[in-house]
Amino acid sequence: MLPLSKEQEAKLGLELASKRQEHADLDAAIHTLVSAGNADQMLIQRLKKRKLALKDRIVELEQILLPDIIA
Repeated sequence: MLPLSKEQEAKLGLELASKRQEHADLDAAIHTLVSAGNADQMLIQRLKKRKLALKDRIVELEQILLPDIIA
């Protein structure tokens, strides 16, 4: 993989922080809906699917920003 410029690294870092925050917000929303007991199951499933997609993107960004170094 080509080295990132400082600008690219900063942009990806901001995206990573944003995705982590959105993931945490979704986690809290899902927890609140589930604990309410009478929440729409389809809504919960959509939120969980979105949360999983965010997690995939977070892992992807972490791998770009913090590549494994074989020592």
